[in-house]
Amino acid sequence: MTGSDITRGGMEGARPAREAMPGAQGPRRRRRRGRGEQSMVPEAEFASYYGRPILHQPTWKPLDIAGYLCLGGLAGSSSLLAAGAQATGRPALARPAKLGAVGAITLSLGALVHDLGRPGRFLNMLRVLKPTSPMSVGSWLLAGYAPLTAIAAATDVAGRYRLVGSAATAASAVLGPAVVTYTAVLIADTAVPSWHEGFRQLPFVFAGSGASAAAGLALVCSPADQAGPARRMAVLGAALELGAFRAMKRHMGLVAEPYEEGRALVLLRTAELLTAGGAALAACAGRYRDRRLAVAAGAALLTGSAALRFGVFHAGVASAQDPKYTVLPQRERLAARAR
Repeated sequence: MTGSDITRGGMEGARPAREAMPGAQGPRRRRRRGRGEQSMVPEAEFASYYGRPILHQPTWKPLDIAGYLCLGGLAGSSSLLAAGAQATGRPALARPAKLGAVGAITLSLGALVHDLGRPGRFLNMLRVLKPTSPMSVGSWLLAGYAPLTAIAAATDVAGRYRLVGSAATAASAVLGPAVVTYTAVLIADTAVPSWHEGFRQLPFVFAGSGASAAAGLALVCSPADQAGPARRMAVLGAALELGAFRAMKRHMGLVAEPYEEGRALVLLRTAELLTAGGAALAACAGRYRDRRLAVAAGAALLTGSAALRFGVFHAGVASAQDPKYTVLPQRERLAARAR
């Protein structure tokens, strides 16, 4: 090596900017190889040059962005529920779903703008539509969806312009599934390991979570005799959320570890218990027509959905902080290609 010599103690005359080795210089282990050969290579430590992280961890505020993820799912699924309730003649179910959709998407946009710092930054994203950018597509999606929910709710409360309100309700229901799931595509499109590796299943996890949240809100706010669709949505949403999340963790391998550690583990275990318990209570509320069971089920489903989104957020941040979740999967993929 030009300009430096390798000795038993390391490299002499090395130029750090060009020849520094990743990882701290730890104690060297000698391994017998073949005819008494000894390894002079230190054990690998998962750290980058000069102790700096390999990835920049997300700088998003947990309350803003995790809340944005949660409220968007609630809004989109509520629009679907509102359209179904209106089509089947359940006005006492349709109204809280419409109000829940407009309230949730307004708060979601508020959380996003608060994280961005000022409204102008959100408006700047609408200057260009870039189909390959989930953020660009999502911004345009929200810009079209939010006014539709406002029109649907306002016409229902006012009792006027019902034809316009019906059209807005149907249009918001068409955009609803995309509003529920695009945030999963958005975070999976980043380099954060525990988000990126779950790109196949994460949209289904968010879809189930959003359905559970919308059903929970409807169970709290609507009478039992019209809440049948909400109870069925609660059971189906909980099954999709829990099943897709377990499948995602099995598929991810090593990168699933952050979901089983620290704050993320507490939040996700809480989400599982509340979602499963809420779905069971919703089914019982339908059988016994008990209003108290319905309210308890709705509260559990809403809280469980929020806990899931916050757990996913914190797991992603933890995976970006530890270099092994970036390095080891890359090595495994390279080895698989070589084979």
